[in-house]
Amino acid sequence: MTATRRPRGVVILGSTGSIGTQALDVISRNEEDFVVLGLGAGGAQVALLAEQAARFHVPAVGVASERARGELDQALKSVGHRGASIFAGPNAMADLASQWNEYGREALVSVGLNQPIADDVVVLNGITGSVGLVPTLAALRSGALLALANKESLVVGGGLIADAMTRPGQIVPVDSEHSAIAQALRSGVHHRGLTSSLQDGASEVRRIILTASGGPFRGKHRRELGSVTPQQALNHPTWAMGPVVTINSSTLMNKGLELIEAAYLFDVPPVDIIPVVHPQSVVHSMVEFRDGATVAQASPPDMRLPIALGLSWPERLSDVSVPNSWASPVNWTFEPLDLETFPAVSLARHSVATSALHPAVMNAANEECVAAFLNGQIGYLDIVDTVEEVLGEFTAPQSTLDLETVLGTEDWARHRAHDVMTRRAR
Repeated sequence: MTATRRPRGVVILGSTGSIGTQALDVISRNEEDFVVLGLGAGGAQVALLAEQAARFHVPAVGVASERARGELDQALKSVGHRGASIFAGPNAMADLASQWNEYGREALVSVGLNQPIADDVVVLNGITGSVGLVPTLAALRSGALLALANKESLVVGGGLIADAMTRPGQIVPVDSEHSAIAQALRSGVHHRGLTSSLQDGASEVRRIILTASGGPFRGKHRRELGSVTPQQALNHPTWAMGPVVTINSSTLMNKGLELIEAAYLFDVPPVDIIPVVHPQSVVHSMVEFRDGATVAQASPPDMRLPIALGLSWPERLSDVSVPNSWASPVNWTFEPLDLETFPAVSLARHSVATSALHPAVMNAANEECVAAFLNGQIGYLDIVDTVEEVLGEFTAPQSTLDLETVLGTEDWARHRAHDVMTRRAR
């Protein structure tokens, strides 16, 4: 960022997770560029959350569990961080995402920012799971720039996102693949914004090439995966991620979710989003333009790069990640995705093309199945097989799409997934 730019206010949801801790690492190296206004987390690591709040002098801290309020208060006092506003309960993350202009005012004035900065605050949503949808909508309605790492927000509520936006280009994707696509799109004439601003000149793009590492079972056939254990599925060859995302990467459900996310973010038909296996995880995705040119974004696998770009968009910070080395020979390989062994991507493409609610069914059922697999209640292949069965039973209602309908659909899918898993276990 430029030396004359005023620091940008930042709110981080999911601050104790992988995305949140790396975001704070980026901020610690660029403290002149950012002021941390709020930090929120689920409540499982209250001591770490308090340490983060003290380290960055954060005026507001939140936990999604009401029961953790007292523990957080004590933890903040124990690290000498007094006077911070505490948000707790199921609405805490949405409140942090939307009320930054109130609780952050004192902090902003203390660093000389006594002017309105509504367009200059970024909310980084690093929450895992569909619980991130409501905070996403709250952040957008507040006028903040949304750095979105919570892919489930778009998968579950993609049909609601456009109505919540207050301006074009309000979402900056933080997933490495979607960040790569956003960067590649900037080489075109029309595709300089995101989401609704992409609709003008959409024919400039022919296809999006969504790269995938292939996960720990690349090259395996379905018959070889029946006895896979959680420990084996959690052994990702490239990325260090949370358990849910890692299991999703092993089934390639994660790539299916990313396909849905890309369809909503970039207004490209699902049939024109092509997953390709790239084991080196250096080319993070590509955009193919109508003249035949393909533009790629390449860097060593380091999530700090897309996180930093989400925080500073549209500018770039210096020396965020070690760049590629060209001092020795290197090979990058690409191969088609085995859709027979990994059908999750086909399920995702079908879901997003069928209705705005089918992706919510797919994601909710998958979340329940992943939890059951990690708890040893179902087998590995039962994850996607159950999701497919639940999807096959769902018919979208002919009603107005709203948050209540989306949440009700999710609830149905979760209960139905449990019914199917119970029957399969007999």
